[in-house]
Amino acid sequence: MRPREFDQDAVLRIAFDQFWRKGVRGASLSDIAREAAVQRGSLYNAFGSKEALFLAAYDRYSGNYLVAVEKVLNGASLRDSLTTFFDMTIRNFRSGTPSRGCPTTRGLMELDTSAGDGVDEQARKTFAALVTRVTTLIEDAFSRAAARGEFSGDATAAAWQIATVTRGLAVLERAFDDEAQLRKIAGDTINLVLGDLPLGKAARPA
Repeated sequence: MRPREFDQDAVLRIAFDQFWRKGVRGASLSDIAREAAVQRGSLYNAFGSKEALFLAAYDRYSGNYLVAVEKVLNGASLRDSLTTFFDMTIRNFRSGTPSRGCPTTRGLMELDTSAGDGVDEQARKTFAALVTRVTTLIEDAFSRAAARGEFSGDATAAAWQIATVTRGLAVLERAFDDEAQLRKIAGDTINLVLGDLPLGKAARPA
């Protein structure tokens, strides 16, 4: 394999932006190469396939995202941490014009494990690994809050509840395109998990 003749980090950033906006199947190596000002063949030589390039680009994204998640979940209080986490999450998939959605949820919806080539299964495991790692960071935040006397529930169950709602928000964002409603649901979820809102009083999509 020939040595790379380009800035790999810059190419991965550009590639991920294309995959995020167009989906893995909608993005093309030709478009990525053109925007990155590299030869299409160079991308093949470096990564082997469009799918392999996507996985490398997603790995870069997930690493940066996990650093950001860990930072926001270290707020002064559990409520502050969860509020900031939801804010970052909503801003993340509302970014772009039009909004690009959640790259992980979008990627999961594109999977086709029936193809039998192993690529989609590898992608599924990659997506699942990020969701699991994010959930672990949320659980850690609940555990720290419990040690401070801010939370007395099941940290694992609460973390999966928060993580599951973020997946649901990604779908609702696509369906309703209503940021105010997403933020209302996020706030209600925090209140429900922390015991400050009776079950059944949460907002429903309009």
